[in-house]
Amino acid sequence: MPQPTSVAQSPRRYGVLLVNLGSPAAPDAAAVRRFLRPFLGDRRVVEIPRPLWWPLLNLFILPFRAPRVARLYQRIWMAEGAPLQVHLERLREAVTARFHAGSSGGDRIEVRAAVTYGAPAIADQLDALMAAGSDEVIVIPLYPQYSATTTAAVFDAVSRWMQQRRDLPGLTLVKDYHDHPRYIEALAQSVRTAQQQFGTPERLLFSFHGIPQANVDQGDPYARHCHRTAEAVAQALGLELGQWLVAFQSRFGPAQWLQPYMDEAVKALAAEGVRHLQVISPSFSLDCLETLDEIDHEYRQLFLSQGGERFHYVPALNAGDSQVELLVELISCHLPVAR
Repeated sequence: MPQPTSVAQSPRRYGVLLVNLGSPAAPDAAAVRRFLRPFLGDRRVVEIPRPLWWPLLNLFILPFRAPRVARLYQRIWMAEGAPLQVHLERLREAVTARFHAGSSGGDRIEVRAAVTYGAPAIADQLDALMAAGSDEVIVIPLYPQYSATTTAAVFDAVSRWMQQRRDLPGLTLVKDYHDHPRYIEALAQSVRTAQQQFGTPERLLFSFHGIPQANVDQGDPYARHCHRTAEAVAQALGLELGQWLVAFQSRFGPAQWLQPYMDEAVKALAAEGVRHLQVISPSFSLDCLETLDEIDHEYRQLFLSQGGERFHYVPALNAGDSQVELLVELISCHLPVAR
């Protein structure tokens, strides 16, 4: 009998999509309005009923908020563009280089970056991965702590893209990595490095981006993830309870958000006599407006105005080796060729 002919199997190709929030295309009011409209119009971000929210957003918030936010972006804008976008592209390049340098299958891994609001859009980058021949795609939202306001918004965009395609890849969505050992050690090492340069502070303040308390009451695990991250980093650093604390920044509107609020925490520490404060913001993988201006400018000025003497912000992991190694490990768990 004739023997069955062996058919060589084509090597599978893998796509990786790193996703963050996004930034305006330029530091001016028109560009900020174009960015804020879909962002603040997303039901995942603002859950107020649309008949109430749309008039507020379009008649009051966008006209007045956009010029003010544009001025803030002008203070931090980089030669290459918005800091978040610059760091995101550098991170993509670094992860790509690590796979090509360290794995025989690196040439079968395509790494792309996208943002939920603005460009490069999630759908466009998924199309590009498919055009490159990706059989499997892994999507990593660069939000270590899961929240429906951020990570779920990424998954929504992926779902909308899937609904428009007939041929779909195998798909893996990474929900969070808030207590991943490599992430915790990366944060701890960034604190150690800062302390070697600027000295040991009297307090280490973990500042996380806030969300409405109602979201947590309805089941969002974000607050739990934030506290777990802070506890794990403090443990890795050998800190006792009185040496560190958690606060939440960037609250918006009159509703109650996660507490304690960052501004109140900073004032309270200064009132207690703390003169040297170190701040790290683990919810931000990449430096952006909320870290470079809100923390390192506004809260610095607040602390100093209240009697504080030394304030140091620990930069986000950005495209540093520790973040690259973390992402390579997260990706490698789902891409056998990369091991």
